[in-house]
This record gives sequence, structure tokens and C-alpha cells, in this order.
Amino acid sequence: MYFYKNEFMNKADIQLSPDDRGYYFGDGIYEVFRVYQGKLYEQDAHMQRLQRTASEVRLTLPFTIEKIGQILTELVAKNKLIDGTVYLQITRGEAPRAHPFPTQAEPIMLAYCTEVPRPTATIHNGIKAITFADIRWLRCDLKTLNLLPNVMAKQAALDNNVQEVVLHREGTVTECSASNLMIIKDGVLYTHPANHLILHGITRAVVLRLARGLEMPVKEEAFTTGQLMEADEAFISGTTVEITPILEVDGRKIGAGTPGAYTRKLQEEFVRTFS
Repeated sequence: MYFYKNEFMNKADIQLSPDDRGYYFGDGIYEVFRVYQGKLYEQDAHMQRLQRTASEVRLTLPFTIEKIGQILTELVAKNKLIDGTVYLQITRGEAPRAHPFPTQAEPIMLAYCTEVPRPTATIHNGIKAITFADIRWLRCDLKTLNLLPNVMAKQAALDNNVQEVVLHREGTVTECSASNLMIIKDGVLYTHPANHLILHGITRAVVLRLARGLEMPVKEEAFTTGQLMEADEAFISGTTVEITPILEVDGRKIGAGTPGAYTRKLQEEFVRTFS
């Protein structure tokens, strides 16, 4: 069961318009919610980010935030989803192709559920990554449909038989293709500040909150690829990856090349937030 425009319907009954600006220009926004035990995780934080992104790109939401929350909750119930994700997309609407905002178009909302188990294997075993130039636009804090650079980066990882890329701008690490990045050095957690160069990850915020609760020093400041290579531990955070250790970057081990003690503790605390 999907939600499209103004109603719940089967996927086969959805008719997408070729004039949707989401196709022409990537003119739209989105959110991905994790569902644990039948409930949307960190719903309020996701909704606040959705509202902020919509405001920044001057897109009027088709419903109030409260109504969108009700629709997604009903969607989860209709699909009997226990563990998985909910994808929500809102485009500026249908209009003849022209760059300026259309005056008559109405925003179009699409949402659906996917049954996805927790990535327990990679959470436990860790992943490998490569470094990759961050060629994205300068508003990475907005969760828009313009994801081709992320797609290219992710494919580069797969082409090199690793699971993720570490994006950097002339040596300064920003984040990864679909997740935020954190390192630990001498017991201090470092991550790029939440400015326009990275997505303000919901799971990132949870991890920082958990770290501070454990009295772990946190520094939201930029670090270099060189500092990453010298880190004791590294991990990515995200809605679908939770907290996943990075064991190796560009063929070089991070720390001992195994999931670190601080990462393991944060993983344990994270599970408690939805258990």
C-alpha cells in the first residue's frame, strides 16, 4: 500500500506524470524514516528537518506536519510494517518544463514502506571504504532529490569492492555517500560540524547525544583525511546503517582494523533508544 497525492492506493494504480518537476529538475525533497517495532523512529526530528528543507527550497508542503505524521503512521499500520523504512517524497508538482517556479502547480506527496531488517552483519563486522572527492553542491544540509553525485560516489565504492566512500573537499573530510562519519582519537569523538557541507543526520544527532550522556568528549570540527587515517576508531551513522564501524580506508587499517570499544559502547546505547 502506497500513499500518493491525497489517498492510499496500490502501487499498480499510481500514475506518475511526466510533467512532475521531480523528473525534470530533481525539484523536490525527501525523508527516510526507520521503523522499529512498528513505530517511526525519531519522528519529530525527521519532520523538523523536512519542514526546514521545504522552507529553504521554497516548497509548500501539501499537508501540515501533523497530518503528514498521521498519514505515515497509518501507512505503517496498513502495511503491517514491523521493521523497515518509510520513504517520503514531495515534489513541487506538475507543470510544463521551465526553470522558474510554476504558479499553478500543487506539491505532490509520495510515501511507501519497505520491509528491511537491521544490518546486523555490517554493524558487527564493520565495512571498508575509499576516499572520494566531494563534488556535491554547497547545500548538502538540505535533503533534496538531487542525489546524482551521491549515486556516483556509491558506485565508485562498489567498483572498488568496498561498501562506502569517505567524501572530502581538498583533503577536509565531510561525510559519506549516504551517511555521516565520525572518528575517535584518544577517547574524543570528532565529526564535521553541521553546516551547509553535510546533511544534518538524525542518527548523527542521536549519537552525539549518546556520547555526551556517556561523558565522552565531543568535538564538532572538521578533520582531514590524514587525521582519519591516524584515528583509533571510525564509524558511519545513518537511518539505515545505524552505527557501522569502518575498519579500513584506501587499504589502510583504521586503528587495530577491528570495531573499537567506544564504537561498541555507542552501538549498545543506540539499541536501547528503540528497544
